[in-house]
Amino acid sequence: MPIGLEVTASNISAFLLGIAPVISIILIVLGGIAYGLSYTQPAESRGKWQTSGMGMVVGGIIISAIAIGATKIQEAAAGLLT
Repeated sequence: MPIGLEVTASNISAFLLGIAPVISIILIVLGGIAYGLSYTQPAESRGKWQTSGMGMVVGGIIISAIAIGATKIQEAAAGLLT
């Protein structure tokens, strides 16, 4: 792998690891707000709000799980290349 590409990939990785916790918390909070607001909506649209809220919460949890395991994933991927 060329040196420039390795540095670029490392910088992208560091950036994503830095913003992942923030994105995760934002998604979980917004999902909770959307889910809570769903109970103020009429019955016809309540399901859409609840689905969106739960989707954001689950997305936030998945992002945090990936961010936690990212270093292990990176180490495993580097081991495959050598």
